[in-house]
Amino acid sequence: MSKDNELETLFIRLTGEPPLYVKALSAAGSNRKYFRLTGPDRSFIGVEGTSIEENRAFIVLSKHFKQAGLPVPQVFEESCDGLFYLQEDLGDTLLFDFISHGRETGTFNKQETDMLHEVMQKLPEIQVLGAKDLDFSVCYPQPAFNRRSVMWDLNYFKYCFLKATGIEFQEDRLEDDFNRLSGTLLQSESDTFMYRDFQSRNIMIKDGKPCFIDFQGGRKGPVHYDVASFLWQAKARYPQTLRKELLYTYLRSLNRFMPVNDEEFGRQLRHFVLFRTLQVLGAYGFRGYFEKKAHFLQSIPFALENLRELLADDFVEYPYLTTLLKQMIGLKQFQTTGPNPCPNPAAAQGLTVTVCSFSYKKGIPNDESGNGGGFVFDCRAIHNPGKYERYKSLTGQDLPVIEFLEEDGEIKQFLKHAWSLVDAAVKRYKERGFTSLMVCFGCTGGQHRSVYSAQKTAEHLFRQHDVEVHLIHREQNKEQRFVPSKTTSV
Repeated sequence: MSKDNELETLFIRLTGEPPLYVKALSAAGSNRKYFRLTGPDRSFIGVEGTSIEENRAFIVLSKHFKQAGLPVPQVFEESCDGLFYLQEDLGDTLLFDFISHGRETGTFNKQETDMLHEVMQKLPEIQVLGAKDLDFSVCYPQPAFNRRSVMWDLNYFKYCFLKATGIEFQEDRLEDDFNRLSGTLLQSESDTFMYRDFQSRNIMIKDGKPCFIDFQGGRKGPVHYDVASFLWQAKARYPQTLRKELLYTYLRSLNRFMPVNDEEFGRQLRHFVLFRTLQVLGAYGFRGYFEKKAHFLQSIPFALENLRELLADDFVEYPYLTTLLKQMIGLKQFQTTGPNPCPNPAAAQGLTVTVCSFSYKKGIPNDESGNGGGFVFDCRAIHNPGKYERYKSLTGQDLPVIEFLEEDGEIKQFLKHAWSLVDAAVKRYKERGFTSLMVCFGCTGGQHRSVYSAQKTAEHLFRQHDVEVHLIHREQNKEQRFVPSKTTSV
């Protein structure tokens, strides 16, 4: 039976009638598949898992948490083979989207901060009340946070991210520091529930309240891990002051269930932040570099920025690891010239737009910022002055070629459409604090149409948006810079 039929069967069993609509939903980085099944007056989320044990963990944990009064989705029906189930539909609002203004501007408004504080107040309830009378043997793939699971995650980082950078390192010395880090983390052993992937994409907002999802990877473990996961989530971009406020809220809430020494908690939390950052970089490396999922590649600069801040004070306990990580974040490919991970976009260096003309015969230009390039416009459909002898020795910067192209008119319409796209991108890049955008125009020889288009575009962008523009006519070996101070250097 197909997945659609299996989920529809569960829907009929639950409601007595077939669904009117079945819509596939985004699963982000998960291998699980999600569907919304909608009837005349109710809807449910249908889940197709790839692991019976993982599904069972979610279903049992959901039932246990519900009985403890925790805000999690209820599971209503499951298939006989354990691969499919229907759960409560919590809507479409992720906390990650709810706080989008703060993530993009660096300034979180009251509505956003109030919700974040509410989440941090709830976290100890999940960790402590959720663990009460819980049979941890149901947890998948491990019942508890232990040395084996720590080493799995550290090796995940080593093989899926660190090795992909090309850095040479000594395996034995790195392993020694991994063992020391594992020992430090395991000092915090407790009988609490460790959510493991506690972050804003796994929290939904329903009726103005947070609800918690995707806890199937949870296990018995220390409370510090979830705090590190949430407050140092790569793309959440919480300012340091807000992190401190949220941590204070969490500790006051945790203190309702167990005594807490704030200073001692903070010292130990730092090691968990390091560990969690390495773990997510391993995940980003695997999902991004190997599975080619763009969402994870986009998160790498933000995780590295967290690592830079963390390494401002050395981890003297792990000298080789610290040295290696500093070497890694210093690599050119990881310099912050792309989407600005700085929590305050106003402190960024500003947007530079690189505009380039080129010949397709010699290939599309590389983006030296490391961001993979931006717009590439193909000018070859436009009437080519290079076909005529009198223009062959000229370029798109020479008046006779300019007059030919403008009188013909094709290129004006072409640039009108190109500029509408580029203008919108420049505006959005400035709002989001990005620091680089590349715009390329290509033609057959990189001499006439592309040169004209790149020149006019550079002038237009500088005039309209007051941004720095770096103009490169690659095949002509010419460069020009337009800077916002209104002084132009050639």
